[in-house]
Amino acid sequence: MAIAQNTIPLYDGPIPGARDTPNKEKSDTAADGMVRVSKISVPSMIVYLPKKEKATGTAVVIFPGGGYGINAIKHEGWDVANFLAENGIAAFVVKYRLPDSTTMVDPSVGPLQDAQQAISLVRKNAKAYGIDPRKIGVMGFSAGGHLASTASTHFRYAAKPKPVRPDFTILIYPVISFSDSIGHKGSRQNLIGKSPSAENILKFSNELQVYKKTPQAFLAHAKDDKGVLYNNSVAYAEALRKYNIPVELVLVEKGGHGFGLYNKQSDVQWPPKLLEWLKSINM
Repeated sequence: MAIAQNTIPLYDGPIPGARDTPNKEKSDTAADGMVRVSKISVPSMIVYLPKKEKATGTAVVIFPGGGYGINAIKHEGWDVANFLAENGIAAFVVKYRLPDSTTMVDPSVGPLQDAQQAISLVRKNAKAYGIDPRKIGVMGFSAGGHLASTASTHFRYAAKPKPVRPDFTILIYPVISFSDSIGHKGSRQNLIGKSPSAENILKFSNELQVYKKTPQAFLAHAKDDKGVLYNNSVAYAEALRKYNIPVELVLVEKGGHGFGLYNKQSDVQWPPKLLEWLKSINM
């Protein structure tokens, strides 16, 4: 098993858009072993590097899910990072800020700022980490998938788009849309409020934000997912195909929501398919 080398703060100086408030972060371990971190206001990143003889030069920045209310940091973060590192891929688990008007001026922008900072940091330190700065992807589960898809579509609005653009995207049972029909209402409410403007619903419905420079993507979703409808993954895949952007969509009949690395209800598992896909796109 790979071991997390170290945890680093995302920002050297002041956290952008943060209010001067006490750090009230809390971590709980449930009876099922799941670790849930809440009230995150000081973002950080955990580094998992593969053994040098296994290293492929590829890196993945991981965003755990949790409806923008928690980070499900073990089974959608640490466990996944270990799997990637064991397969020669450097992994970086981001503990991103959770939207909260008491800790940040604009709760809707904090998570994306952290995601872009994480991508930028990894790319800036590529040589030290032994990775190729042109092989840095993002990965997200559930609401972390929304954050990863936001990072994959909103980079064009950044002051300097190139350092924050992912080279590929991995989305596992992701929230993609904030529409009334297929969107995840809890994630939407936590990020943009109980009564969001039509403009913000459009802005954060990432199937509508795909354009010609959006990176290629791998998606996996169970059709019986009642937490986040699989239509989210289908909508994102279809949007990519409209621009002839390569996409791999793995749909399975059973699995529900939140299964992490291993879906106990299916014979088809996404991790080996992901590794095959990464090889096929030379990552």
